[in-house]
Amino acid sequence: MTDLTRTPTKTSPKRPFFFRRGPMENIATVLIATGFLMLFQPFALVLYTYSLVTLLAGTVMFIIVSKFPE
Repeated sequence: MTDLTRTPTKTSPKRPFFFRRGPMENIATVLIATGFLMLFQPFALVLYTYSLVTLLAGTVMFIIVSKFPE
């Protein structure tokens, strides 16, 4: 016997991981935090050298990903 009183639920198709806003914003935030840690550490010159590139990559990634739909 079928239950006709139930309304069908809308299921939106799952987006791939790299097109979801939440996880990608978290990755961008971690990338920005890593860039700051690399900038303010006193031990390795190579980390200091790439800190600005890491900060900029995280910032640009966050700006782009914040435009994704939720």
